[in-house]
Amino acid sequence: MDELKLYTYIAVFGSFALYFAIAWWARAGSTSDFYVAGGDITPLQNGMAIGADWMSAASFISMAGLIAFLGYGGSVFLMGWTGGYVLLAMLLAPYMRKHGKFTVPEFISDRYYSKTARIVAVVCLIIASLTYIIGQMKGVGVAFSRFLEVDYGLGLGIGMAVVWVYAVLGGMKGITYTQIAQYCVLIFAYTIPAVFISLQLTGNPIPQLGLGSTLADGSGVYLLDKLDMVVTDLGFKEYTTDNMGGTLNMFAYTMSLMIGTAGLPHVIMRFFTVPSVQAARSSAGYALVFIALLYTIAPAVGAMARLNLMNTIEPAAGQNLEYEARPQWFKDWETTGLLKFEDKNGDGKITYVADAEKNEMVKVDRDIMVLANPAIANLPNWVIALVAAGGLAAALSTAAGLLLAISSSISHDLMKGVLTPNLSDKNELLAGRIVMTIAILISGYLGLHPPGFAAGTVALAFGLAASSIFPALMMGIFAKKMSGTAAVWGMCSGIGVTMLYVFQHKGIMFIPGTSFLGDMGPDWFFGISPNAFGAVGAVVNFAVAFIVVRFTGPAPTHIQDMVDNFRSPYGKIEAAHDH
Repeated sequence: MDELKLYTYIAVFGSFALYFAIAWWARAGSTSDFYVAGGDITPLQNGMAIGADWMSAASFISMAGLIAFLGYGGSVFLMGWTGGYVLLAMLLAPYMRKHGKFTVPEFISDRYYSKTARIVAVVCLIIASLTYIIGQMKGVGVAFSRFLEVDYGLGLGIGMAVVWVYAVLGGMKGITYTQIAQYCVLIFAYTIPAVFISLQLTGNPIPQLGLGSTLADGSGVYLLDKLDMVVTDLGFKEYTTDNMGGTLNMFAYTMSLMIGTAGLPHVIMRFFTVPSVQAARSSAGYALVFIALLYTIAPAVGAMARLNLMNTIEPAAGQNLEYEARPQWFKDWETTGLLKFEDKNGDGKITYVADAEKNEMVKVDRDIMVLANPAIANLPNWVIALVAAGGLAAALSTAAGLLLAISSSISHDLMKGVLTPNLSDKNELLAGRIVMTIAILISGYLGLHPPGFAAGTVALAFGLAASSIFPALMMGIFAKKMSGTAAVWGMCSGIGVTMLYVFQHKGIMFIPGTSFLGDMGPDWFFGISPNAFGAVGAVVNFAVAFIVVRFTGPAPTHIQDMVDNFRSPYGKIEAAHDH
């Protein structure tokens, strides 16, 4: 066994052993433990757990890869996901914690005094969460297949088994303590290679500052200026100014990601695990610090990875790398199929340019950039192994949070809340575990056979939450006269408009050949792309709800009093674990 494989086995299976030990120690004995970890997690612990929950495979593996290839345009993901967290922490979490219910659909049911509203919220939540999990499962499969050199399907199966043990056994209590450990693993795994590479390229050990520094080769050229020169020489768009479809589309994309993220339920649930509203606010502050540690490094990781990749393939101006002399990391990623070379001109050299006719790097999967980055920069094997463990920690921590959101929405909201109100605590806990097991099997199957619409639905998950759940929560808290009828109409119309626009471009349920743009051009609505349309759907949701409430009358007085109570810093605070 070679040194890299040995280090990888130690890092990955050592971290798994830690997660199992924690899950056994913190296993759930009641519905309160299963859904809200007993409600007595400290703000610091909760802040770290939120950080791990937030930093999914998309954040750890994909975001820096997107920034590496999209340049400035990729900043929408950075701003959208971080901004969404700030919205959630400031405008939603403290009020929902004071009301004290387990889940988002339960809050919507109480606030809008409507089982219909609860069912609509459950449907939105399940679709959004399931599509998001597909991405996590792909991250697990990619990381395992490359670093443990096992089949993609076997890697996915191992990942499913690990999540099953600590999520089903421990519930929210086990997940919380496991996520604290996962945060420590993933932040070290992300930061250490970034520090090494920043030192190599700029002589500055702080990646955030290295991004804006001059290169260490004594040329006096700034890193970003050098990157701009390298990519424009090869015909690519300038790294620092390339935007995605114009300023309005960039704005709509950022807004859609922000409000969609604030409406995704798996992070909102974390705020019910602390004992008070003050603790919810404090844990939000801690989480922002923990999230910022990774999110402020991501632009540096993306830019440095792109520069290293370009410099590897074209070591000097006009001199292309001989294919036979390609480095070991190149060969390793070729075997996974995520990196492909095709010698179009037969000269045995690698030509990597923007012109599709001449470009011989026919596939460079964006998701490999963070995982391949340490190897491209010739870092020690133990650093490469640490990144593998970090990528898996990021994917598994978010998958567990999403699975709990799905499980609680079915067992607590649908079964106990609507279908079988007399369900005992013991049977509800059993139902929650069975539902979570089924959800793991479904998400694993979708990860193994990703539907053609997998990439589209991850964007749709945010658009769906942005156009349905977020406006309902905002109006529920800040518009006390908003009625249940108006909220249901708002949710249905927001989702309807968003899905219509997305399906018009990408096909009905993303089936190829069923798009129906007709004589309209792509992005016909002010140049806004389908992935960014959730923001428009949210505006429609708000508008319809406020129009309907004008005609149907305001919410009853006792509901308005309830809203006044959870908006007030005084008065009774509900305990999430009393319900």
